[in-house]
Amino acid sequence: MTFDRRTNMTLVTLLLAASPLLWVGAAQADTLRRIVHPDGRIEYTNVGKAAKGDKLLGGSRGQKIYKYRAPTGVLSFTDQKPKNQAYEIVKIQCYACNPVSSVNWRNTPLNLTAYAQLVTKAAAEHQVDPALVRALIHAESAFNPAALSHMGAQGLMQLMPATAASLGVENAFDAGQNIEGGVRHLAELLQAFEGNARLAVAAYNAGAGAVRKYGGVPPYAETQVYVERVAILRQRYQEKVSLGP
Repeated sequence: MTFDRRTNMTLVTLLLAASPLLWVGAAQADTLRRIVHPDGRIEYTNVGKAAKGDKLLGGSRGQKIYKYRAPTGVLSFTDQKPKNQAYEIVKIQCYACNPVSSVNWRNTPLNLTAYAQLVTKAAAEHQVDPALVRALIHAESAFNPAALSHMGAQGLMQLMPATAASLGVENAFDAGQNIEGGVRHLAELLQAFEGNARLAVAAYNAGAGAVRKYGGVPPYAETQVYVERVAILRQRYQEKVSLGP
């Protein structure tokens, strides 16, 4: 997802990365549960044992979750804005951005053929590793050309309308235009960060300004896991002899 999408990402604090809960592995993440209370209130917690009716946090696309620490000291999650309580907003917006995702990114199925010609063409034109492009598409939309986030990011590479317009993309839901624009944007970020793919990917997610501000991958839980997962996917795609016809 691109920088414009981040302009509305408001964190009460930037201490999201300091929470050990958001850095747990897939096995530990299974303890984060969704509880529906009798009054209809929904709470997310990693405290206590699962009870009948509790569900694991799935991190649905565009879901807004509030994180706060109750007076008892218990770290809690809810989909309703806490009153008279300091909180942080956890936003899960792209396929690979959920900090508590249960997906095993080292063995999740790859897509070696979808849009192969478009990826190859755009990657060659802008001198970007096609495996990186495919990894980004996988991370952003899971190869869904109709993907639309609640903040308006569109298509395979999740372009915001303003970003798409600046890249000459008239229809972000057109696979060819979306990939061309997204790869061009990625190429610009790679150039800006002197070929450092890790920083370019972080900038694609959180914005170049955030990367410069922190002198590296920003301490946002979503961005941290996104960068790592894109790297895993890229390596896996690189290991394939061919990306398809």
